[in-house]
Amino acid sequence: VNPFLSLLHSISSGLSDTELAAMKFLCRDKIRKRKLETVQSGRELFSILIEQQEIASDNLEFLRKLLQHIERSDLLSQVVQFEEQEPHAPDDQPDEKHLLKEAFDVICANVGREWKKLMRELGMPEVKLDRIEAAYRFDLYEELVQALREWQKWKGKDAKVADLIKALRGCNLNLVADMVEE
Repeated sequence: VNPFLSLLHSISSGLSDTELAAMKFLCRDKIRKRKLETVQSGRELFSILIEQQEIASDNLEFLRKLLQHIERSDLLSQVVQFEEQEPHAPDDQPDEKHLLKEAFDVICANVGREWKKLMRELGMPEVKLDRIEAAYRFDLYEELVQALREWQKWKGKDAKVADLIKALRGCNLNLVADMVEE
């Protein structure tokens, strides 16, 4: 059984009707009203959120926020436990996902207003950049975080730290590229 789906099933089983209604309300900006009205269970809600790429086995931030808002710390701890149990590569060879996360942290701490230039260098479509900018207009850090996540989602398994370093150097952000390499 897929551990991610098992987690979602477990959470769904623990939700009361009132809590499900609260979660549906919190998803109104992500899911069309007509579609939300047909949702009768947590499983159905999670299926839609997976379809729309709001949640995934490696991206449970939105699910964590939902559970925090409905004040279900017991279910939230299941999510945190699941995230901590993700299989890890041997200690001597950190996996690409871990390296990307570290690279993202360095980039987010050091790039600032040049974020769009960097994302263009990485090949991100202008439409996606505009959408991110509109959604997080007054939070420069969050714009960059979301842009990098979108790039990683867009690239999938082909998202590599080496591409980030090359793009940083292409934007003359050599100091940040050196920091990422370290």
